[in-house]
Amino acid sequence: MTITHLVTHSGGFHADELLSSVVLTRLYPKAELLRSRDRELLTPAPNKIIYDVGGHYDAEAQIFDHHQRPSPLREDGQPFSSFGLIWHHYGREYLTALNVPADDIETIHAAIDTKLVLPIDLLDNGAIEPSVAGPLSGLTLPALLESMKPVFDDMSPTANDDAFFESLAIARSFVEAAVRNRAAKERSQSLALDAIAKAGASPILELPMGMPYRSALDKMEADHILFVVNPRGGDWTLNGIKLSNDTFEQRADLPAAWAGLTDKALEEASGVKGAKFCHNARFIAVADSREAIMKMAELAVKAV
Repeated sequence: MTITHLVTHSGGFHADELLSSVVLTRLYPKAELLRSRDRELLTPAPNKIIYDVGGHYDAEAQIFDHHQRPSPLREDGQPFSSFGLIWHHYGREYLTALNVPADDIETIHAAIDTKLVLPIDLLDNGAIEPSVAGPLSGLTLPALLESMKPVFDDMSPTANDDAFFESLAIARSFVEAAVRNRAAKERSQSLALDAIAKAGASPILELPMGMPYRSALDKMEADHILFVVNPRGGDWTLNGIKLSNDTFEQRADLPAAWAGLTDKALEEASGVKGAKFCHNARFIAVADSREAIMKMAELAVKAV
């Protein structure tokens, strides 16, 4: 039967039902999204999906609540929120609707679950505290979405619903960007793997464009590669490689003598005509041609 109604609770809102709504409204764009605690509306029916309300988790009946006891748990014992439940049951179909290639569905579904869905689940269930984000706790996605709630003295009878639907558009942008970026990472993998194979024993990796390449380096165990070059617009860039995503430390820095220099000063310091810029932190340099950037890369390797 066609889904005609998507039902979640009225009143204040949290990130989990907002993000669930992103998925469901993409899959059922003609369905009416209702925010209510009316018992009749919360009675399961083949034409409804009910989530984050209703007191039950029954996928066959299309009801996905997590507030009851016992609450639904993942296979590893971590708690679901409504977003986790909706992603578990509808996430793959959602990715298909976003034109993710069939061969990448499982990989991207798992990656989004780990990076986006699980943190929402844990925060919503109190399994982790917002304070784990330290001084950035107020800038997490749940905090930003929930900051869209109406202020305490907004007495409009539609204030909560108005804020919910305004927030839904913003939440959609974040989820779809996460999917696009992850899909792009999968596309870049084969290109980066080919480039690493072509580089062989060279410490310099040349890519056809700026792209994610870290996972390909790890997959190939290419620890010998120290610098990456690629075209960027009309210029070429030379980049260091961070030791990990959690640090700014690099496998190798660009030469100290280049730090903060531009144009003629950098040409003189490097001896490379066409050198244009080197960041003061020595993680990126720019030149006006492939020939110039490769010369800079070779000099950077010798200076290590």
